[in-house]
Amino acid sequence: MNVSSGENTSPVSHFILLGFPSSPEKQLLYFGLFSVAYTLTLMGNAAIACAVRWDRRLHTPMYILLGNFSLLEICYVSTTVPNMLANFLSTSKSISFVSCFAQFYFFFSFGCDEGLFLCIMAFDRYLAICRPLHYPRIMTRQLCTGLVIFGWSCGFIIFLSPVILISQLSYCGPNVINHFVCDPVPLMMLSCSKDTTTQSVYSTCNAIFMIGTFVFILCSYALVILTVVRMPSKASKRKAFSTCASHLAVVMLFFGSVMVMYVRPGSGHPVEMQKILTLIYSVVTPLCNPLIYSLRNKEMKVALRKIFRTERSVHKI
Repeated sequence: MNVSSGENTSPVSHFILLGFPSSPEKQLLYFGLFSVAYTLTLMGNAAIACAVRWDRRLHTPMYILLGNFSLLEICYVSTTVPNMLANFLSTSKSISFVSCFAQFYFFFSFGCDEGLFLCIMAFDRYLAICRPLHYPRIMTRQLCTGLVIFGWSCGFIIFLSPVILISQLSYCGPNVINHFVCDPVPLMMLSCSKDTTTQSVYSTCNAIFMIGTFVFILCSYALVILTVVRMPSKASKRKAFSTCASHLAVVMLFFGSVMVMYVRPGSGHPVEMQKILTLIYSVVTPLCNPLIYSLRNKEMKVALRKIFRTERSVHKI
């Protein structure tokens, strides 16, 4: 077929997201499992965001960043799971061209923002533990607000170019994506035109962002651990390690699966492995984050108990 002429081909108007092909019974089972996971994710992250909003003792940079991170998780998981749930009950499993690229843009933009917030939170912990005397002067309300705005907006700017470039490729043949999300790699594989520039821009953006943020976080926590080891008080060590352990658990869960998926040379992962890795950082991580942060944090547990007590008293009235 002569792709360059484009005369005998019709442009693709929609894609088919295969998701997890199986029997109708299993599709219903998957629907139930992911519905429960999605509901728990929304409830857990919303509870943390509300606790930070309503408890004045949590109006500190660390918890303000955590509250925004929880809101970000709600946005992040909502870009893929509702459509995936709808596909479990659908026979066509189709998604329009525009909707597919909109999902691609918001999913990766929020994912990028999540990585940036993990960097900002690591920087906050570095200042609090390694520069405690200078912390109030450096981490002012203005700086914290600026970092929050930067964390929310940067991902939308970074991924604008790759999304535009990939959407401009010629799609004239197969439209079946063996995935549950509009992932850029299978999208580029479906394209009739092989544009090495687009692939290079996408790969470069991924590599620079993921490796850069991951190295920044590792360096921050390496300095934190060195400072904690030198602390004379065991109580101070325990408190510092407890705070950092929560952050590091989220970092490893998120970046571990993302790095294996998009950065490892060769990237010859089987299709099912790609789906599992995507599930880890797009569904499992947002589900686990509220548990990780609330169970290891006394102040957060107290604030959450207050919220649930208030809700119970309101229902009784």
